[in-house]
Amino acid sequence: MALRSPLNYPVEIPDKLFFKIGEVSRLTDVKPHVLRYWESEFPSLNPPKNRSSQRVYRRKDIETVILIKKLLYEENYTISGARKRIRELRSSKKTKGQMDLFPGADKKQVQAAILELERALTLIDGKT
Repeated sequence: MALRSPLNYPVEIPDKLFFKIGEVSRLTDVKPHVLRYWESEFPSLNPPKNRSSQRVYRRKDIETVILIKKLLYEENYTISGARKRIRELRSSKKTKGQMDLFPGADKKQVQAAILELERALTLIDGKT
């Protein structure tokens, strides 16, 4: 069963764990040499290599490729602008997840609570 990309991009990503670069190229309509170049420009796109040194993309890597393609080709971002936008999107996603842990709290309260939890965990870790 193929799953649709969460970015509402018309790409059906097959339901499997790993994809070779050729499969990713066909799914996203991005040439393999461009994918390899993007790996050097976007730290968030870093597929591991298997024992035979082939890149193995995961679902999140394909979603990142789709996002990069959208930012560069549809929204006309520069490489550095797209890199910055991806960082912003990931940061806001992380903050949103943290805010969900503390309903009704503002951002400063959430940050203070997280710092307090980190201090407590450090103290516990130091005692063991």
